[in-house]
Order: sequence, then structure tokens, then C-alpha cells
Amino acid sequence: MFNFFKDKKFYITTSIPYANAGPHIGHILDPLIADVLARYHRKNGDDVRFLTGSDEHGAKIVRTAEAQNKTPRQLVDENAVKFRSLKDLLNLSWDDFIRTSDEKRHWPGAQKMWNQLVASGDIYKKKYRGFYCVGHEAFITEKDLVDGICPDHQKAPEVIEEENWFFKLSKYSRTIESKIKSGELKVLPESRRNEILALIKDGLEDVSFSRPSEDLSWGVPVPGDPTQTMYVWCDALVNYISAVGYGHEDTESRALFKKWWPADAQIIGKDNLRFHAAIWPGMLLSAGLGLPKTIFVHGFVNVDGKKISKSVGNVILPEDIVKKYGVDPVRYYFLREFRSAEDGDFSYEKFEERYNGDLANGLGNFAARVLTLASKEGKLTGTPKKDTENFVALVKKNILDFRFDMALNEIWNLIHYGDGYLNLTKPWSKDLPEAKRKEVLYDLVFTLKTLSDLLIPFLPETSGKIAASIDAKDGGFIAQKIDNLFPRIQEK
Repeated sequence: MFNFFKDKKFYITTSIPYANAGPHIGHILDPLIADVLARYHRKNGDDVRFLTGSDEHGAKIVRTAEAQNKTPRQLVDENAVKFRSLKDLLNLSWDDFIRTSDEKRHWPGAQKMWNQLVASGDIYKKKYRGFYCVGHEAFITEKDLVDGICPDHQKAPEVIEEENWFFKLSKYSRTIESKIKSGELKVLPESRRNEILALIKDGLEDVSFSRPSEDLSWGVPVPGDPTQTMYVWCDALVNYISAVGYGHEDTESRALFKKWWPADAQIIGKDNLRFHAAIWPGMLLSAGLGLPKTIFVHGFVNVDGKKISKSVGNVILPEDIVKKYGVDPVRYYFLREFRSAEDGDFSYEKFEERYNGDLANGLGNFAARVLTLASKEGKLTGTPKKDTENFVALVKKNILDFRFDMALNEIWNLIHYGDGYLNLTKPWSKDLPEAKRKEVLYDLVFTLKTLSDLLIPFLPETSGKIAASIDAKDGGFIAQKIDNLFPRIQEK
């Protein structure tokens, strides 16, 4: 059951969050989406590598550290621990966590990439004057501003004039465009594909790849030029390949890189689209490396209809909601409530409606009813029906299409189907012959077992509890009663 692939590699990455502060709920979607895909492919026999990490260099790190009377190293060390803690908090299954401040593991890859770009004739030096947004850690254009203000960070950018090294991204405009149009580089969903193609249409501009070391000392030194420090692109973006051996010339590292790159899926937020679907492919093309197969772009997490902001006072920490509701309800809400192509909204009211309606009254109630009735019957035997096959196929299709809300919708359709069958057949009725009752209960337990399998990528803890209550023996089932999976939240 639920076995569509076998013995293929699947390398999945997330964008790496900036380590100037710890995580809030806006950081949940990247690793959670990647975790669903990683668990799904492991379940189907694939050899999976799931990478996440933290982006730890830049001017904002230095300024934040100074404001907190810390060194940059102290600040990033503290915040990297907080991002790593999401693994246990959200029950994530990542295999690897890369830090860009790791001089032994990451820096050789960043410097090798720089040297490859130089060897391709794609790095040159020029004086530059532009708008620098500290919040983005990036130069932005005047058309990105609204009334002179960065709309994302609500601050005017700094006007900076300096001499930097530049990357000839313009050289690769047409090649990147062609690879996206052909599907060799998939950008999902389609709205984001159209967005990046519109950006590329008139040609990409060359991008600044360094900053003067006197202004940016916290970062990877530019090879051969101690007066310059690598800007974010050749530093942070390279984490996806430095984590699998790029930059190290020993036999083991070379084999690791050959096995895993290119990535099968890279998960990013919509604010990272240009970086990952334009600059990153340009770098890879210049260095003669393969492009990732798919870039999936999700929307933002808002709170009560507003962008997450300290000034608004709507910053919510992941540990606060997990402590209050449990890990699987949190995973469920963010995967079900947030549509693939759009921003989503968190509110406690919406969360509790989802919890009571879908989890307590839906899955939890169905599992409790079926297992309570089945536990009274001893071993149940029968012939698996094909009623669930269409649901399983639709869940598979939606997962592979990166439509996780719709995959969960199909799982809940199966719950509704099971509830309907239970209410129609009434296996608790004394009027139902024993043989028929056992047949019905076998069908219901089989449906619940199917649900447990389908839930593995989404609600692994809940899936495990259901599976532990169904002992499959010699073509039959022995069921045990289960504690209430999701105690109903009482209205205040």
C-alpha cells in the first residue's frame, strides 16, 4: 500500500533562514513542506536527503549583535540553536543542518564557486551606486520602493556608492528563460513561474557579488582580494552544494556531491524567488553544474490578516502554539489552511475551528468509533475492497503536484466516506448478523489503516498512534481501543 517509487534518490532543501533572530511561525512553512515530501519519499523506498540550515553572515547580523552587546559569532551561535530546535518541536525529519559561518564545511564551497565564476570570465569589478536595504541584505531598485520606502521592511534604503565585484548574470538570461519554459527547471506554482519569466523577459541585470571588507567584515573573504567580502549570493546560495561535498576534493566528498546534486526540490518563500530562480541558476550555469529539478515557492504567513511584525505586536513563537495544541495539530493547520500558491493567515480562532472540526470531530472521532467497535470482535478477516484506491491516488497526485492542502482534503474526504459507511451499516446494531458485522468492521479498520498510511507525511505522531492500535496478522486485523487523539477544545 502507498508504494509508488523504489530505490531513487530524492534531495530536498529549504531556504536557510537569516540568523539575526530566532524563529517565529513565519519560518514554519519551509521545513514543514520539505518534511512532508521527505517522509513521503522515504515511505516509498527512496534514498532521501533533507537539508536545512541557517544564513549567518551580513551587515544585519553585525548591527543586531552590536545592539545586543554581543559578537556576531555569539549571536549566530545562539540563533542557530533555536532554528535547530525546530526539528524536535515540529517533528521534522531533516538529515542535515548547514551553517554558513562554518569555515571548515561551508567556506571551501563558497570559495570554489567564486573561483569557478572567475574561470568562466563572469566576475568583474566596477564602481556602483545603489539602494541597499539592510532588511533584505540586498541592493534593490527604485521601482522596488513605494514612496521611497521598502514595502517589506517599511524603511528607506541606504544609498551606497562603492567598488564591488559583479557577476555577469545578464549573460545567462536567455538560457535561464529557456530552461524554465522547457520545464528543465520547474518553477511551481504556475503564478511564480510566470512572475520569474516576466522578470527575465527584458534581460537580467548583472548583480553585485561583494562588499568592501571595511564595511562588511563578517563573511567569507573573496579569494585573492582581501579588500572584499563575499556578498550573500556566492555565500548563502552555495549552502545547497557545500552541504553535499562541493568544495572538498577528497574521494568521499566528490562521491557525495555526485550522488545528490542536482536537488530534486528546493522549497522557498516568494520573497526568495529572484534569488533562487534567476541568480542561483546563473551561478550554476557559469560553474558548469546542473540545475535543481524543481523550485517550489510558497506564500507568506500572516497573523490576523497582517504581516508578522514586532511593531504590530503579532509575532507568535512556534513553541507557544505547539505547547498549547500539540505538534500534529500545528502541522495540520499550516499544511491545510495555507494554499500552495497563496499567502495564508493564522489566527487562534481559525486554528481552534480547524482543530475541533477536522481533528476532534473528524479524524479523532472516526478513529475512536471504529476502534472501540472493532476491539470487541477479536480477529477480523476479510477481503480488502477497492473503495479507498481513488482517494490514495488523488493524495499521491496532489503531493507530487505540491498541493498539500488538496492532498489533506482528499484524506478528509476518505474520513467522511468512512463515517458515512459507518452510519449506513450501523455495526453496533443488534439486528446486524454477526458475520455481516465482522465484514463491515473489517472494511472500516482497513479504511482506518489506509488513513494511517496516508497521514504518515503529514501527521506522523497521529499516524503512529493509529497504526499501533491495529495489529495486522495473517491477512486480518486485531484492533485495540485508542485514547482520544484530539480532545475537543471547549469554547470560552
